Amino acid sequence: MITLQSYLCGQWQQGEGAGATLHNPATGAAIASCSTRGLDLQAALAYARDVGGPALRALTFAERGALLKRMSNTLHEAREELVAASTQNNGATRGDAKFDVDGAIGTLAFYAKLGAEIGARVGDKRCLVEGPAEPLTRAPRFCGYHVWTTRPGVALHINAFNFPAWGLAEKAASAILAGVPVLTKPATSTALTAWLLVKKLVEKAELPAGALQLVCGSVGDLCDHLLPEDVIAFTGSADTGAKLRRSVSVVERSTRLNVEADSINAAVLGDDVEVGSPTWHMFVRHVITEMTQKSGQKCTATRRIFAPTSTIDALQAELVEKLTAIRVGDPALEGIDMGPLATEDQLKDALKGLALLQHDGAVVVSGAAEAMAGSGGWFLKPVLLRHPEPSKGKAVHSHEVFGPVSTLLPYRGAAEAARLVARGEGTLVCSIYSDDKAFLESSVLAAATWSGRVLIGSEKVADQATTPGMVLPSCIHGGPGRAGGGEELGGERGLRFYMQRTALQGDRSLLDRLLGAKVDDAKA
Repeated sequence: MITLQSYLCGQWQQGEGAGATLHNPATGAAIASCSTRGLDLQAALAYARDVGGPALRALTFAERGALLKRMSNTLHEAREELVAASTQNNGATRGDAKFDVDGAIGTLAFYAKLGAEIGARVGDKRCLVEGPAEPLTRAPRFCGYHVWTTRPGVALHINAFNFPAWGLAEKAASAILAGVPVLTKPATSTALTAWLLVKKLVEKAELPAGALQLVCGSVGDLCDHLLPEDVIAFTGSADTGAKLRRSVSVVERSTRLNVEADSINAAVLGDDVEVGSPTWHMFVRHVITEMTQKSGQKCTATRRIFAPTSTIDALQAELVEKLTAIRVGDPALEGIDMGPLATEDQLKDALKGLALLQHDGAVVVSGAAEAMAGSGGWFLKPVLLRHPEPSKGKAVHSHEVFGPVSTLLPYRGAAEAARLVARGEGTLVCSIYSDDKAFLESSVLAAATWSGRVLIGSEKVADQATTPGMVLPSCIHGGPGRAGGGEELGGERGLRFYMQRTALQGDRSLLDRLLGAKVDDAKA
């Protein structure tokens, strides 16, 4: 068993005492421990503000992009080690582990390229101009610009257990390109991959001092010591998100907070889709992937499956057939399609959630609402439920079972489908599958009101589109309401959380020189 140290103030530091124990979820065996007892985490915040911030802000956007490229290349070189760590500590199959690690590598590479593109646009300027100059009076020389400048604080990143590599990288990429140093805190239970990732970056990526720090273990009351210029980006449960919103820093100092929380994501099969059509097969393929990838432990996984009453029985039969064929077991073994849940507590919570859904009226049609007997780890076979009256259900629209669990829900007509989707009160993603223009026109924008992202599946993209659970760095990731109200990524949009927008008003020629804007002679 190894001890995971934290990387703080430019050096690796080990906390006092035994600390928390990390396990292999396929066997239950202890594999590592970590502790933050006795560590000066407030000193780490000060180090980030005083050392890391100035170092990053001194770099141009192009130079920050080059830094992200080094980070991406470093992780690519360490890919196999990171995949092995994910299998060991997350219980991920090789495919699921690569999904996490490659997501981290790809996101860093995307923001590296974005840094080069911004650099080509703004040169050595460290600010971003939003839109053209705005005339403010009848005098053409007096105008206003909106500019984005880097905040002089630190970004505290609190990540979820399910994506220790990708979750860390997607937050860090935006922050570092914006010029803000990062103090990242992975979920303790699956911190092995994140620890190894940062270890590789420290060794080989030539990180500026203070640009990236790592906390393995509890941060205690650290959130209460953040300042107005700092930010918190959190991914996890709605309960923890609510606690962060009540922290002293957020309430009294207006420390910025971005939350990605529970999400009862929906997939809607259009009433025009015929059984066996390309769009039908796309829908089935996506549902199976979203139920079983990462053992259903994805914030973007499909939890509610809406189908018209005319085809729901055929859909159920096909889903049951495919789910029954999923081989569940130790991902270290050959031929395994799905591994265990990440922790014993996650398994207990999933079983409690299944009981709640059944009490709410849902019936199990595939799998079993119980743990695999005699497995030695924390396994749960895929469970498909069906609720006969979704309009009367409550838990199915409000409680997320974070595992390989989804519920079939019948609907009659596009209007009812839209009303039922809205019962989720905010999702990260909704996917709608149809080739009927009228159905899409009445469904897509209605779903967009309640979703951070809407994937539209149709015959023309059946063999091209990514699954709804795939988070792409060029599109925003986040959602309203129950999903947390936050927003990450989205290309250059992802930098805004770490920057301050300010209106500059004054002489047009002076502002053009200050900002490096191109002078429009017709308006000068």
